[in-house]
Amino acid sequence: MSHTRRDFISAGSAVLAAATLSAVESRAENITSNSADPLGKLTTHELPALPYAYNALEPFIDAATMELHHSKHHAAYVKGLNEAETELAKARASGDYSLLQHWSRKVAFNGGGHALHTLFWKTLAPNGKGGGGEPTGDLGDALKTDFGGFSQFKAQFSAAATQVEGGGWAILHYRLTDKRLLVLQAENQQKLSSWDTIPLLPLDVWEHAYYLKYQNKRADYIAAWWNVVNWPAVSEHFKRVSKN
Repeated sequence: MSHTRRDFISAGSAVLAAATLSAVESRAENITSNSADPLGKLTTHELPALPYAYNALEPFIDAATMELHHSKHHAAYVKGLNEAETELAKARASGDYSLLQHWSRKVAFNGGGHALHTLFWKTLAPNGKGGGGEPTGDLGDALKTDFGGFSQFKAQFSAAATQVEGGGWAILHYRLTDKRLLVLQAENQQKLSSWDTIPLLPLDVWEHAYYLKYQNKRADYIAAWWNVVNWPAVSEHFKRVSKN
């Protein structure tokens, strides 16, 4: 995901002696296994398995796109997040924070990509097997209260997905302060994000999410995506986060 990451790290680390690097790497390994370590415990993030086959969402989202999106793009975010958090642990061990801003940005970007994609897969389901239709119950009522109805919500959400600049997301959030639903955009997975909200339903509109089938026809992709939204899963998530 970052074409210059390796070069950047190499340049920033050139001043360290081989013995120092070896000690730092050993220290980072200890962080992973010892929760009492003063530098903090590292999490090894893993690519989650999909709850369905790559071809399960066809004809709306094709198998080739799903496999590439999950096994390559999402996997790259997981790798990038692990690498960035490891480098920050090394910085704590060595006291060298010269690349702190660089690795903090990588944590935000790759961490956002990992978290949103993990939620994205869970909120999709084959049409007729949980995917498509409209939400009912508490979520359906909340959409009516906060947007005027499902059709109004759908129109606003689709517009947000269509108009987000570059690669990004449209996301249905639950805001804790006033207990209401709102639609927000996210650029590059972390920009334009809002505090005090919990994402419920994300739509990835990165070009790579649909270029094999939809050939950059974003509006067609968005229209097709509504057929595989897993409303039972979104409704259950909403029920959990809106309890308090």
